[in-house]
Amino acid sequence: MANPIYSALPTTIFEVMSALARETGAINLGQGFPDEPGPEAIRRHAAEAVAHGYNQYPPMAGLPELREAVARHYQRFQGLDLDWKSEITVTSGATEALACAFLGLIETGDEVVLFAPTYDSYLPMVRRAGGIPRVVRLQPPHWRFSRADLEAAFSPRTRLVVLNNPLNPSATLCPPEDLALLAEFCVRFDTVAICDEVWEQVIFDGAVHQPLMALPGMRERAVKIGSAGKLFALTGWKVGFIAAAPALTQTLAKAHQFLTFTTPPNLQSAVAWGLANSDDWFASMRADLAASRDRLSQALKADGFTVLQSAGTYFLNVDLAASGIAEDDMSFCLRAVKDAGVAAIPLSAFYESDPVTTIIRLCFAKRDETLDEGARRLAKARELSRAR
Repeated sequence: MANPIYSALPTTIFEVMSALARETGAINLGQGFPDEPGPEAIRRHAAEAVAHGYNQYPPMAGLPELREAVARHYQRFQGLDLDWKSEITVTSGATEALACAFLGLIETGDEVVLFAPTYDSYLPMVRRAGGIPRVVRLQPPHWRFSRADLEAAFSPRTRLVVLNNPLNPSATLCPPEDLALLAEFCVRFDTVAICDEVWEQVIFDGAVHQPLMALPGMRERAVKIGSAGKLFALTGWKVGFIAAAPALTQTLAKAHQFLTFTTPPNLQSAVAWGLANSDDWFASMRADLAASRDRLSQALKADGFTVLQSAGTYFLNVDLAASGIAEDDMSFCLRAVKDAGVAAIPLSAFYESDPVTTIIRLCFAKRDETLDEGARRLAKARELSRAR
């Protein structure tokens, strides 16, 4: 016997495409991890901490030094005034933080508003917690929601809304007017906003991240989730943090204590050090990723692809239909990895209802030679598709 919510799920598209890339020797522009190893100084700090530091259970809510560092980081970069003792919890990655929020705040029958394309873990976790998803479908190329969309999605039973900003997989930033509109609905319906803001430092072209928590009426009803893995390109570390008002934090921390309880202390110590000493890293990381984005985008455009704007994250999207390719995204991605030697992600994987799209997602957090060869192979896939 098995719970059908998880047992009936297909293998995640990331594993499918990465496995095909391994089997075929393809270049993997699908799964979102960088080629570079992350800041050496932070990695050395973690190594020193595990060799010479404390390696027993740290406090359940996280090392005080990290919780203080998170509060200072958000004060410096986003103007948030957070009490590290009562409003910050360290988790084993942002996905665990999301699980804490869903399991801790959803009661059976509560409605949860989500935006599609949606990160693939949201829907099964919401359902496992007893929630009823109410999905707003966003459309390319701008991926925005309207007042009419929110009027149709919100109801007196709406307990949570989940906002991923910057949004993976669309690689867009939610504009200020849309944030204000969402805050208006949260206040009107007394709804808690789960703010998945793991990409908050991975934004380009001079943009500044605006947290939903900072808007009027949202300080007491927002759960802000961050990720050291995304901040420092250390995706395997799985160190996340939750910022929320004390009343929410009390519940979230209790969910956390029975999920993972705690997170490796050496990694916590290294992240605390990194948050206090990495302003130069954030600037160079953004500049380097923007250059990689532009390199891949320009190569694809030169080969006739229509590339959608990428304002943040490690990703950019290509519109196959606008590129003259009469093939759905899944079919093209399978052809690309098997016949042209390059893996991409079909955006249909991020929709549950009416999932067919003609948009594919590519990861540009790769070395120049990987991007150049990946673009060359995508051009080959385009020709193979058009020759069918």
